[in-house]
This record gives sequence, structure tokens and C-alpha cells, in this order.
Amino acid sequence: MEAKTAAHAELSVRSSRRPPKKARASAVAHDIIVIGASMGGVPALMALLKALPADLNAAIFIVQHTGPGAARLPEVLTRKSKLKARYAVHGESIERGRVYVAPPDNHMMIEPGYIHVVRGPRENGHRPAVDPLFRSAARSYAARVVGVLLTGALDCGTNGLMMIKAQGGIAIVQDPEEAFQPDMPRNALKHVQVDHVAKLGKIPALLKRLSRNGKPENFESTSSQLTEAEVETALPADLACPSCGGVMTESTVNGFARFRCHTGHAFSLESLAAEQARALEGTLWAAMRALEESEGLARRMAASAESEMARRFEEKAEAMKQHARRIQRILLHGRGLNVPDASKLTARPTSRRLRTHGTPE
Repeated sequence: MEAKTAAHAELSVRSSRRPPKKARASAVAHDIIVIGASMGGVPALMALLKALPADLNAAIFIVQHTGPGAARLPEVLTRKSKLKARYAVHGESIERGRVYVAPPDNHMMIEPGYIHVVRGPRENGHRPAVDPLFRSAARSYAARVVGVLLTGALDCGTNGLMMIKAQGGIAIVQDPEEAFQPDMPRNALKHVQVDHVAKLGKIPALLKRLSRNGKPENFESTSSQLTEAEVETALPADLACPSCGGVMTESTVNGFARFRCHTGHAFSLESLAAEQARALEGTLWAAMRALEESEGLARRMAASAESEMARRFEEKAEAMKQHARRIQRILLHGRGLNVPDASKLTARPTSRRLRTHGTPE
């Protein structure tokens, strides 16, 4: 990827366009509904699916941020619904009236006519993640897509909603005022020209109406402009990937910063700060354990050494103990590891010098 000298250029993406009247007769249905949720998402999804009819003229795809052991999520989501959900299977065909759920620890993506399930790099610290689903739906089905972003922390889904809008799809965001965790809806509203901001109880009726109505086929896609803007504004980031330590690039489109490493891990500014905090905490715990082991080894050596060497080993052991206790106090009582609201952080200007594992070239 060739870095450009102009940093952080903004692209004004046309999210909607009123077509001429003669084009309104030629329309396609909004029959691909993609939904993303995180913290507080399970009860929200249950309420949404419960209100949808069994003959819904659309296929529904859901990414709920989960851990690897969420084996019964589809059953839970449609326990009181007329629709039935199941985990998506790689290669299966897409059918209307079905609910496909991203399997644990796998991304779910949509190709024309079938589902692609892959255990790819994490995005925003998640697998499954919302953005890969949203982006793939936009690429494959363009204006037929309705993207719905529900409750959740940080800003997963914002980049995907941008792509859906650029391809002529519809963007719906849960009202942040009622969301259990308002960050995901609120961040989308900052960067995406959303079509509908609705309370959870109003979204099912909106989806039913959209699945019956069409979208003019002559919508002018701007997804290529969006992709080009990400490439053209990409600069080497003065940061290492917190997941693999690889070199990252940073691009900014419509004020939304994206970081990506060469192996494919991708982050927004907020998710990068959160992932770095987790990586830092893990490093500190490892350092404390190494210091405690060093202390124990020094005391064993002191026990078998002569007087002068024994004193030196005891001094070393005591120093290791104090260092370990200092790190323990940071971990148990320090406030610098958590990033509750990274949107308030000010990003540093991007340097053109690359760093790998914290070492300048």
C-alpha cells in the first residue's frame, strides 16, 4: 500500500440520492437485513425477533459479540419468535425468512447467494465482528441491504454502516437514549448519515415495511470512493498491533480513524485503545510473575551460597520482591489501564516513521 503525503483527507460520501420519478418503478426489495449488537444485545435481539412475522420477505444475519462457548445463542434468540435461527454454516445458500447467526469465534460474511464463515483476524478485538458482516453484505447486495446497529460498547459497526450507505443501503440505529450500552449507536451517528434512529420497539415494523418496499436500482454507488479514500489516506502509524506486534497503517475517512496491520487485524481508535489496555495488563501480569520467580530463585541460591554471596542474593531477592509489589499495586489499584471513554482521547499526529515492537526504524 503506497502512503500518500496528504494525511487524513476527508471524503464526503453521498449517502442517499433522490432518483428521477421514472426510475421509481424499477426497484429491488430490501431482502438482506444485517444486525450487529454487543453488550446488552441478547435481550434486544430477542425482543426484535419476537415481533417479526414468520413470512418476512428477507433473510436476517446477526452478529452478537460472544465468547467461544456460546453454543445455544440461536435457540435463546428465537425462543419466543415465529422465526427460527441457527448458526451459519460455511457455503450454505441464503433463503428468505431465515435467521443466520455468526458462530462463536468465527466471522460471518455474505457472498452472492451463499454464506462465508471464516476464522479470520479479529476486528476491533472481536471475532465474530460486526464490520466484516456489514461490509460483505454491502459489496454483495448493495442497495438491497438494511443495516441495523443495536446496543454495544465502543464503535464496532460504524465502518460497516459507512459501506452500506455508500452502496445505497439503509442504515438503522437504535436510539442511544434507550440502549443498554449507547456507544455503538452513538458513534455511528457521529460518522454515518443514518436513515432511521428508532427505539427498539419501532424497529420490527420498520424492517417489515422496508422488506416490502423497493429501492431504485439506479442508485450511484460510492463504495469505490470510500475504499479509495481509505487507501489514499493510509499512512504508517507510529504504533504496533496489540494483537500480533505487526506494523500498522492509519487511515481516516469522514472523521473515522481506522488502523490495520499487515496480517489483517483492524481497529478503530477506541477499540485500539481498549485492546492496548488489555495487552498492557497481560504484559504487567507476566512481568510480576517473572519477578516473583526471580525472587524465589535468588532466595534458593542464597540458602546454598557462602556469606557474602548469600547477602547479595538476598539483596537481589528483596529488590525483585519490591518491583513485583509495585506492579501488583498498579494492577490492583491503578487507574491507568482502563479506557472507559477513548473518544475523549486526542490522537497524536501520525508519524511517517515506522515502529515495530516499539523500536523506531
